[in-house]
Amino acid sequence: MIVFDLKCANGHIFEAWFKNGAAFDEQKEQGRLQCPVCGSSSVEKAISTIKVKKGGAKGDGVVSQAAVAQLVHAFYKKVVETSEDVGTRFAAEALKMHYGVAEPRSIRGVATKEEEEMLKDEGVEFFRIPVPSKKEEGSH
Repeated sequence: MIVFDLKCANGHIFEAWFKNGAAFDEQKEQGRLQCPVCGSSSVEKAISTIKVKKGGAKGDGVVSQAAVAQLVHAFYKKVVETSEDVGTRFAAEALKMHYGVAEPRSIRGVATKEEEEMLKDEGVEFFRIPVPSKKEEGSH
């Protein structure tokens, strides 16, 4: 597996995992890549801040791809363990907490583009996190 930072024509930067570099090229050619923020299918590789260790001396400060994948999985596991899954009620629950109708707590769920825009307009802070597939979760 390899992760690439991608950038859409509207300037949104996001990451995506691929089996290999050729898989990215194939999916791009087929028009299967899409920005999760705006839906644009005009997507290119962006300069990444993560370095993948290909060899060299240990302790040289370069993080291996496997180590990055383990960190992402550990982060996601911690989010799941410490938050409530509210599913499609994410926007409603976030608004309730924002306006003091519900007690603040850590929640996770899904929201439509329209709901995300509304939350931003209301001043509700939230962020997206990558969700590993079930296959990826089981491999670590």
